[in-house]
Amino acid sequence: MKAARIASENNFDEVAFIDFLKDNGYPVKSTFLGSDLEDSAVTRAVAAFTEKLNAAEKQQKEIKQKKQEEENKKNAALSQILITSGFNFDGYTIKKYSGYISGDDVIQVDRGREGIFANPTAVGPAMSKALINLRRNALTELKEAALDLGCNAVIGVDFDYMTLAPETVNLNGGTLYMPYVFCVTANGNAVIIEQD
Repeated sequence: MKAARIASENNFDEVAFIDFLKDNGYPVKSTFLGSDLEDSAVTRAVAAFTEKLNAAEKQQKEIKQKKQEEENKKNAALSQILITSGFNFDGYTIKKYSGYISGDDVIQVDRGREGIFANPTAVGPAMSKALINLRRNALTELKEAALDLGCNAVIGVDFDYMTLAPETVNLNGGTLYMPYVFCVTANGNAVIIEQD
Protein backbone atom coordinates (compact mmCIF):
# COMPACT_ATOMS: atom_id res chain seq x y z
CA MET A 1 0.00 0.00 0.00
CA LYS A 2 1.28 3.48 -0.84
CA ALA A 3 2.75 5.23 2.20
CA ALA A 4 1.43 8.56 0.89
CA ARG A 5 -2.12 7.19 0.85
CA ILE A 6 -1.79 5.83 4.39
CA ALA A 7 -0.49 9.21 5.57
CA SER A 8 -3.33 11.04 3.83
CA GLU A 9 -6.04 8.76 5.26
CA ASN A 10 -4.69 9.20 8.80
CA ASN A 11 -3.83 12.92 8.55
CA PHE A 12 -0.11 12.23 9.01
CA ASP A 13 2.70 14.34 7.64
CA GLU A 14 3.78 12.23 4.66
CA VAL A 15 7.53 12.87 4.89
CA ALA A 16 7.60 12.32 8.67
CA PHE A 17 5.61 9.08 8.31
CA ILE A 18 7.89 7.68 5.59
CA ASP A 19 10.99 8.63 7.60
CA PHE A 20 9.47 6.88 10.63
CA LEU A 21 8.86 3.72 8.59
CA LYS A 22 12.42 3.66 7.27
CA ASP A 23 14.02 4.50 10.64
CA ASN A 24 12.10 1.75 12.43
CA GLY A 25 12.72 -1.09 9.97
CA TYR A 26 9.27 -1.42 8.44
CA PRO A 27 9.15 -3.26 5.09
CA VAL A 28 9.15 -0.24 2.76
CA LYS A 29 10.04 -0.37 -0.92
CA SER A 30 10.96 2.82 -2.73
CA THR A 31 9.62 2.95 -6.26
CA PHE A 32 9.44 5.54 -8.98
CA LEU A 33 5.88 6.37 -7.87
CA GLY A 34 6.67 6.67 -4.16
CA SER A 35 7.16 4.42 -1.14
CA ASP A 36 5.17 1.20 -0.68
CA LEU A 37 4.53 -0.43 2.70
CA GLU A 38 3.64 -4.13 2.86
CA ASP A 39 -0.08 -4.55 3.59
CA SER A 40 0.62 -6.81 6.57
CA ALA A 41 2.54 -4.01 8.34
CA VAL A 42 0.07 -1.15 7.76
CA THR A 43 -1.99 -1.52 10.96
CA ARG A 44 1.11 -1.94 13.13
CA ALA A 45 2.88 1.04 11.51
CA VAL A 46 -0.16 3.34 11.85
CA ALA A 47 -0.57 2.41 15.52
CA ALA A 48 3.13 2.94 16.27
CA PHE A 49 3.29 6.29 14.46
CA THR A 50 0.10 7.47 16.19
CA GLU A 51 1.62 6.49 19.54
CA LYS A 52 4.78 8.43 18.68
CA LEU A 53 2.74 11.52 17.73
CA ASN A 54 0.69 11.29 20.94
CA ALA A 55 3.86 10.99 23.03
CA ALA A 56 5.38 14.03 21.29
CA GLU A 57 2.18 16.03 21.81
CA LYS A 58 2.09 15.06 25.48
CA GLN A 59 5.71 16.11 25.90
CA GLN A 60 5.00 19.47 24.25
CA LYS A 61 2.04 20.04 26.57
CA GLU A 62 4.19 19.22 29.60
CA ILE A 63 6.91 21.62 28.44
CA LYS A 64 4.34 24.35 27.81
CA GLN A 65 2.73 23.76 31.21
CA LYS A 66 6.11 23.87 32.95
CA LYS A 67 6.98 27.15 31.20
CA GLN A 68 3.60 28.60 32.21
CA GLU A 69 4.14 27.54 35.84
CA GLU A 70 7.60 29.13 35.84
CA GLU A 71 6.16 32.31 34.31
CA ASN A 72 3.40 32.43 36.94
CA LYS A 73 5.95 31.90 39.72
CA LYS A 74 8.15 34.69 38.32
CA ASN A 75 5.18 37.07 37.98
CA ALA A 76 4.14 36.34 41.58
CA ALA A 77 7.68 37.10 42.77
CA LEU A 78 7.82 40.31 40.69
CA SER A 79 4.53 41.51 42.15
CA GLN A 80 5.99 41.19 45.66
CA ILE A 81 9.03 43.39 44.97
CA LEU A 82 8.70 46.78 46.67
CA ILE A 83 9.93 49.98 45.02
CA THR A 84 10.54 53.43 46.49
CA SER A 85 12.21 56.66 45.46
CA GLY A 86 13.32 56.98 49.09
CA PHE A 87 16.05 55.04 50.82
CA ASN A 88 14.07 52.93 53.27
CA PHE A 89 10.67 51.35 53.88
CA ASP A 90 8.68 52.06 57.03
CA GLY A 91 8.43 48.89 59.08
CA TYR A 92 11.28 47.15 57.23
CA THR A 93 15.00 46.80 57.80
CA ILE A 94 17.49 46.58 54.94
CA LYS A 95 19.53 43.40 55.43
CA LYS A 96 21.66 43.49 52.28
CA TYR A 97 22.61 45.93 49.54
CA SER A 98 23.15 44.10 46.25
CA GLY A 99 24.12 46.96 43.97
CA TYR A 100 22.96 49.51 41.45
CA ILE A 101 20.54 48.24 38.81
CA SER A 102 18.61 49.71 35.92
CA GLY A 103 15.81 48.89 33.51
CA ASP A 104 15.35 50.47 30.10
CA ASP A 105 12.75 50.80 27.40
CA VAL A 106 12.72 52.64 24.10
CA ILE A 107 10.05 53.54 21.57
CA GLN A 108 9.80 55.35 18.24
CA VAL A 109 7.11 57.92 17.44
CA ASP A 110 6.57 58.93 13.81
CA ARG A 111 7.03 62.57 12.89
CA GLY A 112 4.28 64.47 11.13
CA ARG A 113 4.60 64.85 7.36
CA GLU A 114 3.85 67.88 5.25
CA GLY A 115 2.74 68.27 1.69
CA ILE A 116 0.49 66.30 -0.60
CA PHE A 117 1.14 63.03 1.23
CA ALA A 118 0.56 64.56 4.67
CA ASN A 119 0.17 62.13 7.52
CA PRO A 120 0.00 64.29 10.62
CA THR A 121 1.12 62.79 13.90
CA ALA A 122 0.07 64.52 17.10
CA VAL A 123 3.47 64.15 18.76
CA GLY A 124 2.36 65.48 22.18
CA PRO A 125 -0.39 62.92 22.85
CA ALA A 126 1.66 60.16 21.21
CA MET A 127 4.63 60.97 23.46
CA SER A 128 2.46 61.16 26.58
CA LYS A 129 0.95 57.75 25.88
CA ALA A 130 4.38 56.34 25.03
CA LEU A 131 5.94 57.63 28.26
CA ILE A 132 3.38 55.79 30.38
CA ASN A 133 4.26 52.49 28.71
CA LEU A 134 7.98 53.27 28.76
CA ARG A 135 8.00 53.90 32.52
CA ARG A 136 5.99 50.73 33.21
CA ASN A 137 8.30 48.60 31.07
CA ALA A 138 11.42 50.17 32.60
CA LEU A 139 10.11 49.44 36.11
CA THR A 140 9.32 45.86 35.11
CA GLU A 141 12.89 45.43 33.87
CA LEU A 142 14.15 47.01 37.10
CA LYS A 143 12.16 44.48 39.15
CA GLU A 144 13.48 41.63 37.00
CA ALA A 145 17.05 42.82 37.61
CA ALA A 146 16.38 42.89 41.37
CA LEU A 147 14.84 39.41 41.24
CA ASP A 148 17.87 38.08 39.34
CA LEU A 149 20.03 39.29 42.26
CA GLY A 150 17.76 37.56 44.78
CA CYS A 151 16.43 40.86 46.14
CA ASN A 152 12.90 41.75 47.20
CA ALA A 153 13.04 45.56 47.01
CA VAL A 154 14.56 48.51 45.14
CA ILE A 155 15.37 51.82 46.83
CA GLY A 156 16.37 55.22 45.46
CA VAL A 157 14.42 54.73 42.24
CA ASP A 158 14.57 57.54 39.71
CA PHE A 159 14.05 57.92 35.98
CA ASP A 160 16.33 59.24 33.25
CA TYR A 161 14.82 60.38 29.95
CA MET A 162 16.46 60.66 26.57
CA THR A 163 14.95 62.02 23.35
CA LEU A 164 16.55 61.68 19.94
CA ALA A 165 15.48 63.31 16.69
CA PRO A 166 17.64 61.38 14.22
CA GLU A 167 18.29 62.61 10.70
CA THR A 168 20.09 61.13 7.74
CA VAL A 169 20.67 61.95 4.08
CA ASN A 170 18.15 60.76 1.51
CA LEU A 171 18.98 59.60 -2.03
CA ASN A 172 18.66 63.13 -3.40
CA GLY A 173 21.11 64.56 -0.89
CA GLY A 174 18.38 66.16 1.20
CA THR A 175 17.59 65.59 4.85
CA LEU A 176 15.55 62.55 5.80
CA TYR A 177 13.94 62.90 9.21
CA MET A 178 13.67 59.59 11.05
CA PRO A 179 11.04 58.88 13.74
CA TYR A 180 11.55 60.42 17.17
CA VAL A 181 13.19 58.03 19.64
CA PHE A 182 12.27 58.18 23.32
CA CYS A 183 14.16 56.21 25.95
CA VAL A 184 13.42 55.84 29.66
CA THR A 185 15.81 54.30 32.18
CA ALA A 186 14.70 53.40 35.70
CA ASN A 187 17.62 53.27 38.16
CA GLY A 188 17.85 52.13 41.75
CA ASN A 189 19.63 50.01 44.34
CA ALA A 190 18.58 46.40 44.77
CA VAL A 191 18.21 45.40 48.42
CA ILE A 192 16.92 42.61 50.61
CA ILE A 193 14.51 43.81 53.26
CA GLU A 194 12.85 42.12 56.21
CA GLN A 195 9.78 43.24 58.09
CA ASP A 196 10.47 44.54 61.62
